[in-house]
Amino acid sequence: MAAAPALTAPDFRNPAILLSGPVDYDMYRDFRTKLEAALASQSSAGRVHVELSTLGGDPEVARMMGEDIRFHSDLNPDRRFVFLGKAAIYSAGTTFMSFFATENRFLTRGTRLMIHERKMSKTLQVEGPLTTCIASVRATLHEIESSIAIQNEGFANLIRGSAVTMEEVLRRAPSNWYIEANEAVALGLVTAVI
Repeated sequence: MAAAPALTAPDFRNPAILLSGPVDYDMYRDFRTKLEAALASQSSAGRVHVELSTLGGDPEVARMMGEDIRFHSDLNPDRRFVFLGKAAIYSAGTTFMSFFATENRFLTRGTRLMIHERKMSKTLQVEGPLTTCIASVRATLHEIESSIAIQNEGFANLIRGSAVTMEEVLRRAPSNWYIEANEAVALGLVTAVI
């Protein structure tokens, strides 16, 4: 497969999908509307530019948006989906970015990525017959284990082909790892700063 052509600032004029704010179901609806319009208006071999600025949000919504990118990339390999992160790409935004091929990830000057572990806030009340108590505790443990597995799949997508190891991500993510745009390029997490 031939390398994707290099892109410069003029290539990012008028992105088809411009998103900002929290990654939530409102953003997902906006994303889907813009994605469908972009796919309908461009040739099957065109580029679809997605521009995002976010302080984070719901990681499952980010995964849904990312799966849409993955699905349409697989459906039509001649169409190039390109990501441009502006100012802040935190948390769920980084998860979304991880679904784009590394060669299609770009950041603007001064943008920061933030990678962290998923968070949970849950009160577990243990009350009732002992066998029921064990089932409740196990259910919560399974929820945590499943969330860790999903989180680590996202980390693996993000670092694939980069100089970052899974061990480094797992060491740094619990305390919120901030990565400046030029550092992200040096680490191989994104292609270039625009």
